[in-house]
Amino acid sequence: MEKEQDFNSEEDLNEIMLSRREKLSKLISSGEVPFKSSFKRTHLLSSIIESYNHIEAGQELDEKTAVAGRIMAVREHGKASFAVIQDFSAKLQLYFNVGRLGEDKYKFFLDLDIGDIIGVNGKIFRTRRGELSILVEDFELLSKSLRPLPEKWHGLKDIETRYRQRYVDLIMNQDVKETFLARNRVVKSIRSFLDSRGFIEVDTPMLQSIPGGAAARPFITHHNALGMDLYLRIAPELYLKRLIVGGMEKVYELNRSFRNEGISIKHNPEFTMLEIYQAYADYNDMMELTEELVENVVNETVGSSSVSYQGEEINFTRPWPRLTMMESIEKYGGPALSFDYEIDELKKIAYDLDIEVKPYYGKGEIINEIFEKIVEPNLINPTFILDYPLDLTPLARKHSKDENLVERFELYIGRCEVANAFSELTDPVDQKKRFEHQLEKKELGDTEVQALDEDFIRALEYGMPPAGGLGIGIDRLVMMLTGSHSIRDVIFFPQMRSEKEE
Repeated sequence: MEKEQDFNSEEDLNEIMLSRREKLSKLISSGEVPFKSSFKRTHLLSSIIESYNHIEAGQELDEKTAVAGRIMAVREHGKASFAVIQDFSAKLQLYFNVGRLGEDKYKFFLDLDIGDIIGVNGKIFRTRRGELSILVEDFELLSKSLRPLPEKWHGLKDIETRYRQRYVDLIMNQDVKETFLARNRVVKSIRSFLDSRGFIEVDTPMLQSIPGGAAARPFITHHNALGMDLYLRIAPELYLKRLIVGGMEKVYELNRSFRNEGISIKHNPEFTMLEIYQAYADYNDMMELTEELVENVVNETVGSSSVSYQGEEINFTRPWPRLTMMESIEKYGGPALSFDYEIDELKKIAYDLDIEVKPYYGKGEIINEIFEKIVEPNLINPTFILDYPLDLTPLARKHSKDENLVERFELYIGRCEVANAFSELTDPVDQKKRFEHQLEKKELGDTEVQALDEDFIRALEYGMPPAGGLGIGIDRLVMMLTGSHSIRDVIFFPQMRSEKEE
């Protein structure tokens, strides 16, 4: 067995891999099958630890067990050796003895490598030093590892490699696995919560002829049989609203969406989003639902109403603060803004704050940019920001008290937008005018405007009940709950540049 797993150069790596391939050839020549088809386990390693943790030092049980896992460490002591194996659930020590196994079998064990996957039959016992272990009576090689595991898997140099080779990251880092188990608990909790409240989980198309439901640049593909371009969805919103028209009054979708945008600690081109729609509700109802849902998820998955994120404590106890966008700007030191300002006045304020104003920006976009500059850095605990400018949100109902605004909120946690919701626009005439206004902005250079979807307008013309809609970024929520620095830490296989480009 290789005594040293650390390698400092490509030459060292190639030498180790050559040695392992030579071992593979010898195994095959001897009649050994180095990649078995199956192995019947009786226990996961965690169940042995949980069930037999009570046995005393030196005690050996008559009960037999069959376990399997990857060899993670070996200590050779002449005619007896210890190894540590790891399965999905835990790590456990194995004890190999030449007297039990015989000379040939014991030598076969010594010729294995760290990273090899083995199946073991034996008895459970605790060593005199108090280590719960398995006394190996027989074993077999299940899968030969041809590439060595790294001894050290950390540091800035390896961050990109960890994301790219997530399979190695999961083998070497227990905390990475715990992050993804937490993600699984979050998704289960969301489903359970919504199902118990009468929501129906649905699926809508990922390939769409018209990308809609968000302001984003889509990925384009081509369907050969139909002879038409299609788009990976940027959001499921317009299809979920069609279901509300059809009488499905409470629906949700845990969906994969795709946006052809930059990559950052908060953005991945492919991401997971929860979208919820409820008939006869408005954005106030969706705020209540959001508070209840997120607090419930936090308590169920974290076991506490607060989490530590980026060195700060985030408290999810309800009720959460609610501020209008205009109120929040003034609260955090900005000017008292109004739509009565001339657009040149708003541009001047933005310029003074070193904010870029694009040619197609109206008053609403400028106010939103000011908000993001002044307010977002201060929103650590869950906070609702309400009543957004009309020209930012072409799918939302106008505010009942101010036609310059819509009934929309965003939820901010840890300085990051996590949820977005509004009272839905159900007027087909107004909706078509909003779409047409988006096309005018496109002419001015906005590449992320909403497309005109005539079929969606037709659906609204049949009559859509009042409704509230809510979208929650699952990846971002999991980031908060696991204290992860980047969205790539909570996505198994985040999008990366080609290795050839690096």
